[in-house]
Amino acid sequence: MTQPAIKLYGFPLSGHSHRVELMLSLLGLPNEFILVDLKQGAHKTPEFIANLNRFGQVPVIDDGGTVLADSNAILVYLASTYGKGQWLPSEPIGQARVQRWLSAAAGQLHAGPATARLATVFGAEVDTVSAINRAYALLNVMEQQLGESRFLAGDQPSIADIAFYTYVAHAPEGNVSLSDYPEVRAWLASIEALPGFVAMPRTAVGLQSQ
Repeated sequence: MTQPAIKLYGFPLSGHSHRVELMLSLLGLPNEFILVDLKQGAHKTPEFIANLNRFGQVPVIDDGGTVLADSNAILVYLASTYGKGQWLPSEPIGQARVQRWLSAAAGQLHAGPATARLATVFGAEVDTVSAINRAYALLNVMEQQLGESRFLAGDQPSIADIAFYTYVAHAPEGNVSLSDYPEVRAWLASIEALPGFVAMPRTAVGLQSQ
């Protein structure tokens, strides 16, 4: 029986949306990308809030009538439903290690690289100096971790890596350089070498335009 296409409501330059797009591709799941134009406020319309996400955010998926929002929650769902134990460990310690990084993705990653990029890509009024400093603090932790294990939560890729990949790979767009982080760069290359990898479009802003 053919797997019905999972609808993904997102925006092409949203790192949160790309997390889900990447996970769907790595799992080989057919999907339909439905553009939600953030610049036009499509995510804040009464219809979107009532039917898809009360917080008015992307991404959202519709998997045969199962509607889920929040990128990290969606990663957990996809890995648990379709991942065959490859992306989310079944043992408690493995799950805890993944959860640690998912929490950091919602905390330090969002407050650092993601927020720094908001200013350059979307023109958001944020404290870029603080965001860039937080980004480098996070990269220092990642560099140490990735010097001990190939991936964030161990020696096998997990949804923790997928949650982190996009905003780290695109950190230079927010004027956060990766040049001093060889372990992080090697980790990015490992993710990009996975079968089914798809990239998010890059923008000509930040360090990449210099």
